[in-house]
Amino acid sequence: MPMTISWLGNSSVAILPTLYDLLIKGELKGHELRKGDNIIFASVGAGMNINSAVYRMS
Repeated sequence: MPMTISWLGNSSVAILPTLYDLLIKGELKGHELRKGDNIIFASVGAGMNINSAVYRMS
């Protein structure tokens, strides 16, 4: 499971698009996305911002 808090900090609601961008660009070693993959994102930020999203790679 890729995590970014150790080097990006707590970016709250911005973490989902940031993580997706990093994955698409292949910038997270050991993690890759392929056509047909189902992706589930979840994050909890400061101020109790809770985010989630589900994507299917096409």
